[in-house]
Amino acid sequence: MKINFYEFIYVWFKLQNLSVPRHQRKIAEWLSTLWQSADERQGLLMAFRNSGKSTVVGLFCAWVLYRESATRILVMAADHALAKKMVRNVKRIIEQHPLTGYLKPERLDQWAADQFTVRRDVELRDPSMLAKGIGANITGLRADLIICDDVEVPRNCDTALKRMDLREKLEELDYILTPQGMQLYIGTPHTFYTIYQVAADKSKPEIEPFLLNFKKLEIPILTRRNHSAWPERFSLEKIASLRLRSGENKFLSQMMLQPVNFRDSVLNPERLVAYREELAFSFANGREILRLGDKRLLSASCWWDPSFAAASGDNSVIACVFTDETGHFWLHDLEYIRIEETAADDNIASLQCEKVADFIERNHLPSIRVEANGIGKFLPGILKQTLARRRIKAAVLEVYSSSDKAVRILEAFEVLLAEKALNVHRKIWSTPFIEEMREWTVEGGVHDDALDAVAGCLASEPVRFGTYPAETRDFKRFSWQGASGQFKAQTNFNL
Repeated sequence: MKINFYEFIYVWFKLQNLSVPRHQRKIAEWLSTLWQSADERQGLLMAFRNSGKSTVVGLFCAWVLYRESATRILVMAADHALAKKMVRNVKRIIEQHPLTGYLKPERLDQWAADQFTVRRDVELRDPSMLAKGIGANITGLRADLIICDDVEVPRNCDTALKRMDLREKLEELDYILTPQGMQLYIGTPHTFYTIYQVAADKSKPEIEPFLLNFKKLEIPILTRRNHSAWPERFSLEKIASLRLRSGENKFLSQMMLQPVNFRDSVLNPERLVAYREELAFSFANGREILRLGDKRLLSASCWWDPSFAAASGDNSVIACVFTDETGHFWLHDLEYIRIEETAADDNIASLQCEKVADFIERNHLPSIRVEANGIGKFLPGILKQTLARRRIKAAVLEVYSSSDKAVRILEAFEVLLAEKALNVHRKIWSTPFIEEMREWTVEGGVHDDALDAVAGCLASEPVRFGTYPAETRDFKRFSWQGASGQFKAQTNFNL
């Protein structure tokens, strides 16, 4: 009869004249339960740095081969060298553990640095254990156990595009894992938008959890009662010193396992004020009135930062900001304009203008500013034609931006965020706008198209149009801003 995983670990630690720390025993029991589970065997192991989690997982791989020698294990890491390190560790355990020596093959060509094949009763194409780095060609491989060891590192998750690329590469593992196989992620978060998320997070609704419904074991350095998870190695004094030397963000991320932005965010979305009220459009005394909840809106600014929205290029973004009677700002709508890839290249501008017209109409906007730099110089004319054809009366203003984009964004947001004076509709929290805020730095290098569009709205003078000439009365026009003009009041009495 073969021993269980904790007994396997205990024998190994005894050989090293060591005892099994409490948190490592907890990891061992959790891994053993996950391996023997009848449900989907998908797990996420998060433990503080230098907790020995990779050592325990290496012993787990050796124990799995000891129990079932036909198992095929694939180790994925951020780079090949790190994956090889795990394979070498398992080889050493198999060679030295008193229960696994018989697994070592006779032929040296089956005992390589980055892959090996133990003695097994079946002939399989794939080795018993194989190391691969993210981005390596894994087509055609099959694995019964996939270990993703520190696949998220600072250099592959510091921008939205890099995170998207990482997710796409890891999704390939679903085609390699056998139907009854087990997938295990090990690591610590290196970004606020970490892949190590197993459930929806209210603080970042714009991101879907990558490891949805994975079973999770989380062991931070400090327990809920503020005790050390490994007091023999990390006393409270040592933890306090580490916290001071490493900085709060790094300590929270790597030792407390809390996803944080390693960059000190200049534009903190926590300073935004969320609301859910919708626009209410009505007439009174022959005039249009636009309300947001119980607040009457008096002016609006709309900005379109156009682009052909290539996959790796800038986004085409339109935003609108309203101002109420008390002077408060309400970022009510924002749209990343997407055009189907099947659309003809010579029709993209017209299709974008149609979407902009929809945006203007549903938000009752009296005007729009179009950034005319680059491709934008052709769009105001096309947009005017679109609005005229659809009989929407809205002014189209061309704007040429010459100042530095970072300065524009900073000047527009800084004071409003400091005073918590920018109200943002809840639907916008599910767009990439919030992610742009968290990632933005003055140095640039990240997507900031939505930030630029909203900054344009905030920096623009609010538009309050008056009445329209009689010849335009059959147009859809929006004059809810309450500008002066003559009208006949409706009364219920006679003089």
